[in-house]
Amino acid sequence: MEALNARDQSALVATLHFPHHRLTARGLQTWTTPDGYLSDFLARAGDGWARSAWNFVSVVAASPDKVHLDVEFTRYRADGSEIGRYRSLWVITRDNDRWAAALRSSFAG
Repeated sequence: MEALNARDQSALVATLHFPHHRLTARGLQTWTTPDGYLSDFLARAGDGWARSAWNFVSVVAASPDKVHLDVEFTRYRADGSEIGRYRSLWVITRDNDRWAAALRSSFAG
């Protein structure tokens, strides 16, 4: 979240595995490389998005190489007003001894 809020593309993509997958009601979106990941987020983040914050992160299931997370976050405008609260399921995996998000199923736009 810190990298996202800083709009730091390099730090943000370091938290993700590629290809990276995101499932929404509109279908499956896949980024095969980090290129464009941050700009894609900014395009869909909502009118006036300034930052996001975790409301909760809960482990649903875990193994030595994979963790399923139930998360909720809020997107905010610069004036502190809410754009929306969103629930997601995230899958974090260890690949080549590096933990990162591999995919998520999101209700966010």
